[in-house]
Amino acid sequence: MSNTSSTGGYLTPEAIPSPLEDDGLDDFLQAMVAGITGLPGKMVRPRWQPIPPKQPTPETDWSAIGITTRTPDDNAVVIHRPDGEGADALQRHEEFDALASFYGPNCQQYAGRLRDGLSIAQNREPMQRLGMGLVNVGNIVLLPELLNQRWLRRADLTVRIRRQIDRTYPVLNILSSGGTIHAGDQDTPWNSEN
Repeated sequence: MSNTSSTGGYLTPEAIPSPLEDDGLDDFLQAMVAGITGLPGKMVRPRWQPIPPKQPTPETDWSAIGITTRTPDDNAVVIHRPDGEGADALQRHEEFDALASFYGPNCQQYAGRLRDGLSIAQNREPMQRLGMGLVNVGNIVLLPELLNQRWLRRADLTVRIRRQIDRTYPVLNILSSGGTIHAGDQDTPWNSEN
């Protein structure tokens, strides 16, 4: 069981709502790239996998996508919500860079489709529903790779996305308090219930 402000110790956020992280965020990016470019879903892969699958042939168009940096705003806002037993709501904004690498004979075409497709409002709606928004799309950078004495065509594109992160912590309402005020030679007890 998690601590609360009444038990002391470190506080962990409540599980719900939870921002997309790790595999969930990778799955979202994979679906976005496949949907906008028209590449088959199985040909848009997470950039880093515990056991990398066999690489497609040089004649196959495919993509790898993954987050390379996450940059938070300097400060988060914390607001106490007194409803129920009370809780602190934390809200922060961050930007992350997703690097999409496209491989195959049409790598530049697919990179261009992602770049241009993100300019269409309907293609950004899934991001907006999750509290995300497009900041910008970088240049298409051509980076062929030499593999088994053969050049593999590759085009990289960085997409910067800004998102809002909300977390709730069990900081309970103060129901009562009391103490003594020491002023010179006089002590005055007080209680918030009186």
